[in-house]
Amino acid sequence: MDGTKRSNIKPGIRVAIVLKKDQRSGKLTEGIVKDVLTNSAKHPHGIKVRLMSGEIGRLKDVLR
Repeated sequence: MDGTKRSNIKPGIRVAIVLKKDQRSGKLTEGIVKDVLTNSAKHPHGIKVRLMSGEIGRLKDVLR
């Protein structure tokens, strides 16, 4: 699923995000979406979300 469209992202789904500190390496962090932080409908680098763990990053992949 496309992580650049806000309409695809809902609280409670399992996702992989890249944290700000990991942007250079591209290391992904998995978790459950708590809040969607990006207000615009699309973002080219991925929608910014807060995970249940409190970590904030840009969404790269929606997991099943």
